[in-house]
Amino acid sequence: MTPESLDSLKKNASTATVYLSQTFDKIAGWVTQLSWWKFFLFAILVMIGASILQETLFSSNENVVIIDRVSRHDSKANKAAKAGKGNADIRIDGSGVHIKAYTYDDSNDAASTPASAAAAASAASDEDGNAGSKVAQPAAPLASDSMPEPKEPPAPPAAPAAPAPATPNAASLDLKLPPDAAQDVNQAINDAVAAIHEAAAEKAEQQVARYQKKSSEWFVNFVLLLLIGLFGTKALMGGKKRAEARAQAANAAAEHANLQREVSEAKMQMIQAQVEPHFLFNTLASVDYLIETDPPRASAMQKRLIQYLRAVLPQMRETATVTTLGREVDIVRAYLDLLKMRMEERLVVDIQVSDGLRSAAFPPMMLQSLAENAIKHGLESKTDGGTLRIKAEVADNKLRVSVTDDGLGFGAVTSNGTGLGLQSIRDRLKLLHGNAAQLEIAPNTPSGVCSTIEVPYQVVGNGKKA
Repeated sequence: MTPESLDSLKKNASTATVYLSQTFDKIAGWVTQLSWWKFFLFAILVMIGASILQETLFSSNENVVIIDRVSRHDSKANKAAKAGKGNADIRIDGSGVHIKAYTYDDSNDAASTPASAAAAASAASDEDGNAGSKVAQPAAPLASDSMPEPKEPPAPPAAPAAPAPATPNAASLDLKLPPDAAQDVNQAINDAVAAIHEAAAEKAEQQVARYQKKSSEWFVNFVLLLLIGLFGTKALMGGKKRAEARAQAANAAAEHANLQREVSEAKMQMIQAQVEPHFLFNTLASVDYLIETDPPRASAMQKRLIQYLRAVLPQMRETATVTTLGREVDIVRAYLDLLKMRMEERLVVDIQVSDGLRSAAFPPMMLQSLAENAIKHGLESKTDGGTLRIKAEVADNKLRVSVTDDGLGFGAVTSNGTGLGLQSIRDRLKLLHGNAAQLEIAPNTPSGVCSTIEVPYQVVGNGKKA
């Protein structure tokens, strides 16, 4: 084998291996994705289809082998039989038996000679019992008068005629027999030929039946091995494939959740970027005004602003998704103290958060967003102002933090905001806690709005739910 042929063979083998591997992976992936009841249903359908094919392709058919059978009572038909590498023409009529044998040049078979043909004819005539005796002597006349007069005995058989000149490889023999003997010999030959044909047909049918049975067994074994292979593939590789699929789905879900969380945090930072400068500008303007009119009050407002910035700036730089309720309350308290210095007696703040709940986990910047909405849309536009109440409690293993105002209520003041604040809070709660957290907004009695954030109660530090 040349090096080029060897390289080509290696490339073909490598390509075939790759195709087989890919085909196996596809089949294994398809089988492992099926549930067990679907797999068993598929196996049953395959077995039914295989049974139908087996019945169609490998069932026995009586007409597979067609052999012309010779009538046992056709006494005047011409017969031909093949023997060895030649053939023999045996013809029987009223005058006797006429045998003519043909052989090829390379045949040395003794059956092609006239003597052998005569011996074959004599053996065939012996099957009828006493056919030879009928040829040797006539039957004895009966003594009864009722019987017809006996005929003259037939003449003894004449000596075999000399064979006519024949071409090379051909021989002939003529035997003269009485009429009754010729009929018996013909019948015996017909019976022998019919028996030979029947035996050949039966043997051929048995051989075909064996071939059909063997092919049917091979087909059934192939189908069973295929089903066993698929069952083993599903049983052995099903867990691995399902684990890989679950891992891929979990990774995709985690990536999607991280992306949503990043989008939500970006929205929250955008809202903070919009709110904080506005709040700072208003506070600084108030400080500048109070410096000229009321310096002590301006100094107090400046201190409150510094306290607020110290509380809120570190958290603005952090990317933590959970902080403590106490920290959020401190930020909101500093924010409301600044607003109280601007609104004076028009704003009343009531914070009801026990010390035991200050260590509870709570999302950052949500409480301040609710307080800002209450001031901006409810209390700041109200002439007499009102009360802002912040309350925290635990119920049914849930931490409920509510911000309530008695301001103007829903729709009393036209809003020029983006409307992303409350929706961002809902999105962040869903990302953090799923369906276990929610934001509820309801009207307050007699006026105003009550906004409540509900999250699972969890203490920061030990990670255990109460």
